[in-house]
Amino acid sequence: MQDSILLNQVLLTFTNSFKEHREDLSAVMLTDKKYLWLGSDETSSIERLCWDNHNFAQHKQFRVAEYIDLPAPEEEEIDIEGIDYSGYYLWIVGSHSWKRKKPKPDKSDSKNIKRLTKVESEPNRYILARIPLVDGELQKSCTHPQDSNVQLTASKLEVTQQGNLLMEALADDPHLGFFVKAEIPGKDNGFDIEGITVYQNRIFMGLRGPVLRGWAVMLEIEVESSQTGVLRLKNISEEGRQYKKHFMFLNGLGIRDLCVHGEDLLILAGPTMDLDGPVQLYCLPGGVHLQENVLHSPELVQKIPYGNREDHAEGITLAQDLFGEPSLLVVYDSPAKARLVDDGGVIADIFKLG
Repeated sequence: MQDSILLNQVLLTFTNSFKEHREDLSAVMLTDKKYLWLGSDETSSIERLCWDNHNFAQHKQFRVAEYIDLPAPEEEEIDIEGIDYSGYYLWIVGSHSWKRKKPKPDKSDSKNIKRLTKVESEPNRYILARIPLVDGELQKSCTHPQDSNVQLTASKLEVTQQGNLLMEALADDPHLGFFVKAEIPGKDNGFDIEGITVYQNRIFMGLRGPVLRGWAVMLEIEVESSQTGVLRLKNISEEGRQYKKHFMFLNGLGIRDLCVHGEDLLILAGPTMDLDGPVQLYCLPGGVHLQENVLHSPELVQKIPYGNREDHAEGITLAQDLFGEPSLLVVYDSPAKARLVDDGGVIADIFKLG
């Protein structure tokens, strides 16, 4: 294990209208032709930047509501916590979490204490969706570029009273069901998805929480189309469940993002509670081919720097296409003020990988 080696920094330049949200980036994915796709945990849109003279610019925003039907008005955030690309689809996942109101400096102690009693959830947070992505543009529906007999269609996991089919399936899970039914907020070690990666037909989602006696949890699912625009879960578990659970020892940390590297899984790990760090990068060899009911101990690869109430690493994506050597691009929530450039820019880091 080593400290991170900073190879480079790149400027991400957004339009002025996105100025405030450059400080709450929560998901990132670099696709071919050097498009950078990003999500914020405070919006219901997907952002695209283009590689331009060793930085990312030419910001274009895609409203998710233009591609799939949201269960609530788009003014209510999806809380996008993961983005990935596979098979001409861009995948996004919301946090699937409850949230607790936080104290505000302009309110009295008594009012802030009362705020800490209030927990809520929002229907848009339970979005797991895939949107066709062809030639750098999102589409609601289009013909598969390599097979004219296949139609690509924007779809989401079926919505239910419990949020969606995944939450319905997890409600009786012996490890996670209590957290789901008790409606424990994500930052209180409650159920909270942060990170998605897709390998062939398998979808992996990392849980920031709950962390169970020091063990983090990763979910694996497979989906199928049941009707236009709707996805359902397949039965994939040996026990007949619609999901698999994989337990990871990450030194007591939760999962903050996932990334496929060949057939290995890179895991960005950080605190499940409202803490600055530690933040660490792990590698799980052969992580896309995991058996159930096995405890895994991924290899600690390197530490990721973090700040004092700032610079919280939230998203990772492979970046070797940018500078020609194995590397990882990292974006931060609550970036340090030194990272903010003009009215729309924020600096991301490129770390050496391997």
